Amino acid sequence: MTHTFKQTLRMAGPALLLLMVAACASMPPPTVELAVSTAAVAHAAGSGANEAAPIDMNSARDKLARANKAMTDKDYPLALSLSQEAQADARLAESKADSARAAKAAAAVEADGQALREELARKVK
Repeated sequence: MTHTFKQTLRMAGPALLLLMVAACASMPPPTVELAVSTAAVAHAAGSGANEAAPIDMNSARDKLARANKAMTDKDYPLALSLSQEAQADARLAESKADSARAAKAAAAVEADGQALREELARKVK
């Protein structure tokens, strides 16, 4: 009796699906990744990212909360994914805060330079 590839695939399909589900179920909880993401969100908040990048911070917090819920539900692949996304959002927010601080410092240096030029111009006259 010869089977076509399609028949073989049809017969093996449920077994492959069961194997994939078992592989996902055996994934260890991403506790380290979740801890790193929690720290990244806290660090970003401490760097002024709440004011500089509120949308990114809200996104990071939301994803972190959803990752914690996925951990509670033992959906470890989802928890890992959301944790990584929360970490990326937090780092983006922190980068925006750093950039805003740098721009403010550059503007202050420029203003100081302008004030010095004006002072020198008055003394030269």
